[in-house]
Amino acid sequence: MKLIQRHITTNRLENDGNILPGARRQSGRNTANSREIRRRLCYTYTMSSTQLATFGAGCFWGVEETFRQLPGVLETAVGYTGGTLENPTYEAVCNNSTGHAEAVQITYDPAQVTYEQLLDVFWNNHNPTTPNQQGPDFGTQYRSAIFFHTPAQEEAAKKSKETLDASGKWKKPVVTDIVPAEKFWEAEEYHQKYLLKRGLDACHI
Repeated sequence: MKLIQRHITTNRLENDGNILPGARRQSGRNTANSREIRRRLCYTYTMSSTQLATFGAGCFWGVEETFRQLPGVLETAVGYTGGTLENPTYEAVCNNSTGHAEAVQITYDPAQVTYEQLLDVFWNNHNPTTPNQQGPDFGTQYRSAIFFHTPAQEEAAKKSKETLDASGKWKKPVVTDIVPAEKFWEAEEYHQKYLLKRGLDACHI
C-alpha cells in the first residue's frame, strides 16, 4: 500500500464519493482529476506486479515484434547488454568490439504469461546452435543469450536448454549463453518498435 498511498495527496474521488486512505477532503475537484488518480493507481499497481525478461536472439527488430504480440507482455524495448562500453551506440556495437549483444527487454505480467512460456517463444524463433550468427548476420552482437534477472529465471532457463538439447530438434548442440542480467542500454529511438512503425510482422531475409 505504500506505493499506492504515495500518489494520493489532496485529491477526492468525486465519481464514487469516497476518500482513499491518505487523502484530505477538498471541494471543487472535478472528475477529470479523479480519473487521473485512478489511472495512476492502476499503473502503480500493475507495474509493481510485473517482471523483467531479457533475451538476445539475433537482430532485435524481429525478436521484439515477436514478443510484443504476446498476451501478457506489457512493454518491450530493444537495446544492448553484456558488453563493456558505457552508453554504446548501434554503430559501435556493430563494429563487434564492445562485447554487447543486441537484446530485447520485456516487461510482462506473470499472471498472464509465464517465464517458461517466454522461453518457449525464445527457443522457437531463432537458431540457438549457431555461435554469433543468425541467418546472414554475423558477429558477437547476434549471439543467442538469456540474461536472467532472478535465480528462478536462471533455473528455468538452464532446465529448458537441457530439455531442448535432449529433444533432438537440432543436430548441433545448443550454444545459448545463460548469464546474469547486466546494465541494459536502450537502443536509439529509431530502433524501438521498428517493424511496428513500418507495418511489418517480421524481418524478411
